[in-house]
Parts: sequence; structure tokens; C-alpha cells
Amino acid sequence: MRGVLVGLGLVVLAGRSEADPVTWAFEWDGGGGYAMRGAMSYDADTVPGRLVTESDLQCFVIEGFRDGTRIGGWGLGALTLDTSWTLNFDSQSGQFVVWAPGRLITQEWNMNGWGDDCGADGFGFNIGNAAQDLCLGNALIVESQVPPERRFPATRAEDYSFPPGSCREVPLLSLLGG
Repeated sequence: MRGVLVGLGLVVLAGRSEADPVTWAFEWDGGGGYAMRGAMSYDADTVPGRLVTESDLQCFVIEGFRDGTRIGGWGLGALTLDTSWTLNFDSQSGQFVVWAPGRLITQEWNMNGWGDDCGADGFGFNIGNAAQDLCLGNALIVESQVPPERRFPATRAEDYSFPPGSCREVPLLSLLGG
């Protein structure tokens, strides 16, 4: 039976068209020596317009640093139903959409606006109406904060290599759907 499923999976995969992945890398400098870097990837053929959201991504990863020393990270492979996860990226300008008066768009990357839900040993990032900031161990790092309206650009990175845990898992049964 296992051989039949593997063979069927290979036939289905062979019939699928190649995706047109787009990868962007980014770096963020916060206050107090805190920084973050990461990357995201999505299939350009499935995003209808210039706004890329969390549901469009296939891979996403962030790593946090303080004075150059890694303090934590988070990847899309760790996403659960309870994860704070909102992303808004303008692919035309190459920038994440930041908060501004009259705009209700935020970024919640394993972190809500209070900074208390990134996990006991977790790491997260948020842009809200008060600041752009980090979370570490379910605690807001106030020292990391910068103004919410500060630009947050990204650059194309065609040869970025995502670490394990950065990508959505493709359920094997989804390959049977045609």
C-alpha cells in the first residue's frame, strides 16, 4: 500500500505546474540593541494583487538578536490555531504595511499587540498603533520599541535558503485533490 501511495504522489506531483516562488528578505533594527531578520516566500501566480497577506505565504521565518547575539526565532512551521499571525506586505513598493493614523492594518508575527503570547520560550514581532516591537518569553520587550510608522522595507532574495520549520507542511492527502 505504501508503494502505491508513494507512486500516486509522484504522478500527481509530476502533473502539477511549477510554482513561481517569490522570496523577500528583511532586516529590522529596533531600540536597545535589538534587531530582527527574516524572509518570506509565496507563489506569485496565486497572489491576485499587490497586497500579500499571511494566507499567501508558503515560507516565513524571523530571528531576533540583541547586540548581535541570537535571542530567539519563529517560523511558519510552528503556526497553530492560537498563534497571533497577521502579515500585510505591499509587493509593489517592497514594504511591509505599517500602522498609521486612520489605518487599521497591523503586523502580528507570533505576537499580539500586548506582547504576551509569543510562547514561554518563544519570540515574536508586532507593529501596532503604539510601536514596532518584539516579544520574548511571553513578555513585551519595551526597550526594543520604535515608532509604529517607521518604514519597514524588504528586498528580493532569490537564493535564500529557509531553515527547517520555516515552511507550511503540505498535507499528503492534499496531493490527491488534483
